[in-house]
Amino acid sequence: MAQLETSPRGGRHAIAPTKRKMTAAGIRIDFTPMVDLGFLLITFFMLSATLAKPKTMDVNMPYNDGLTPPSTAVAASAAMTIVLGKNHGIYYYEGLTDEKGANPLIVASDVNSIRAAIIAKKQKVAMLMQTGDLCAKTHATMFIKPDTTSAYADLVAILDEMNINDIQVYTIADITPTERKWLAMSEK
Repeated sequence: MAQLETSPRGGRHAIAPTKRKMTAAGIRIDFTPMVDLGFLLITFFMLSATLAKPKTMDVNMPYNDGLTPPSTAVAASAAMTIVLGKNHGIYYYEGLTDEKGANPLIVASDVNSIRAAIIAKKQKVAMLMQTGDLCAKTHATMFIKPDTTSAYADLVAILDEMNINDIQVYTIADITPTERKWLAMSEK
């Protein structure tokens, strides 16, 4: 048992009304409960620190050796663009952006029904690969384009959908002015 003992002090006090000798009683402090409390706190903080690990998503970046330019050619039949708008609006269209202004078929969706569109696009690409219209190394390619008015939670939900549906090729890209114009027309 850990203890702290002090020796009693004796002596005269200058203002003592009587002439008898005053002694202080010895103080004894038991530190055993303090040690138990210390170990309890250390155990609690160590356990709570291991439970509070941040959850992150692994992002695989392409390797660039600097010698060969990256191949950015994407087949229009394998591409799908998902545009995130305001008020949790999600819009998608198949194919690549035609900067000349031709409007693609823009479909309004939400977080719950975008999975069906992603699965359908993946199946279309698989069918085109079986018929020979696309080469065997072609994957369904998703372009995710959040607008400045979109919610961060929608972007996280779309990235989760990419992982759930095993989409191997996707990118987060800037929305083009043409797509912003299409988005404004679709949000009306």
